[in-house]
Amino acid sequence: MEKKSLLLFFFSSLLALLAGSAIAKSTIEPCSTTDSCLALLGYSLYADLKVAEVAALFQVDPVALLAANAIDFSLPDVDNRILPAGLFLRVPTSCSCSGGIRRSVSTRYTLRPADTLASVAASVFSGLTSADQIRDVNGIQDPSALDAGSTLVVPLPCSCFNSTDNFLPAVYLSYVVLKGDSVAAIAARYATTVTDIMNVNSMGDPSIHPGDILAIPLPACTSTFQQFASDSGLLVANGSYAITAGHCIQCSCGPGNLNLYCAPSSLAVSCPSMQCGNSNLIIGNFTSQQTNSGCSVTSCNYGGFVNGSIFTSLTTTLQPQCPGRHQLPPVIPPPTTTLHDSYLGPSPSPAEAGGRVPSSSIPQTTHTFPGASPAAGPAGSTSEAYFASPWSQMLCTLTISLSFFYNNLI
Repeated sequence: MEKKSLLLFFFSSLLALLAGSAIAKSTIEPCSTTDSCLALLGYSLYADLKVAEVAALFQVDPVALLAANAIDFSLPDVDNRILPAGLFLRVPTSCSCSGGIRRSVSTRYTLRPADTLASVAASVFSGLTSADQIRDVNGIQDPSALDAGSTLVVPLPCSCFNSTDNFLPAVYLSYVVLKGDSVAAIAARYATTVTDIMNVNSMGDPSIHPGDILAIPLPACTSTFQQFASDSGLLVANGSYAITAGHCIQCSCGPGNLNLYCAPSSLAVSCPSMQCGNSNLIIGNFTSQQTNSGCSVTSCNYGGFVNGSIFTSLTTTLQPQCPGRHQLPPVIPPPTTTLHDSYLGPSPSPAEAGGRVPSSSIPQTTHTFPGASPAAGPAGSTSEAYFASPWSQMLCTLTISLSFFYNNLI
């Protein structure tokens, strides 16, 4: 009887520990509109994967994936470069309104024979979703009866908040808290403040736990493209790139300012005309002339991609000084070892970072001039979800085993 009581005590304790370790909090942004925005998913690779495999997992363009992480996309056969397990990437996604909340529902996953909803959520998708969320959105009645080869919708967390933070343009990163993380360290890593993260995530105090998902505002450059352009509303996080207009145009943000700069892409092949009318300038080019009143600068700017055509605009402004050579954010080759994501914060100049900049088909005397028109954004709320961490899975296995032995003793 004493052994039975002792075993029952351990059994109850493990259940309590399991319950305590399995709850993760996530920021939820309510919505009621049909619009969407660009958002980023903070994802850690569960295995060594090719660039194309990571892109296929999230149904994104491989070049867009590399551009969002300032990884050189001009290298030959870059889609087949192997990225190491554990590498942290920012995955661009369309954040839409689904079921009254902001989330990405464009990802589809084909089940493998050994998959469970818990393993898909915690391992394959790095804790960005939960088994319960996958079950609910797919209407699965019995999670233990999954059919290999069937396709699941994988809901992933994202935020828009009007694409602003404190009245400035921002892109929101969904970040899964890891062991050892603190709000202060996360804020420092992404050039924001503890107060800002707490406000965005409606936190009463700065305590966080592994598995929590935070919305992190990243400073960004905003576009002023034509409203009817397919890339209208383009946002680029500071220190990174975006590819648009059928791979013909690359736009970058930083370093040093939050003015969007667009130029012909290094991938540009058989592209529409990029020349501004009534000039010999192409997108990204400018001319300058010193006058008694200041420096007269005429620039050719990208205006959006409309029905297969590239819109341009020629502008002339008077500036106090003639601009110098534009600096692009540095890029890195596809990593072969796991890197921390600190390089994804505000970008230093290429000389400071020791990196290179992607090649372009324009001269190196180009500069950026577009401005930004920010607006304020609200804060979100917090929800709780089951988080199948490896620790909780181990506890679950131990609990089942103890239950079996206990029943045999009775």
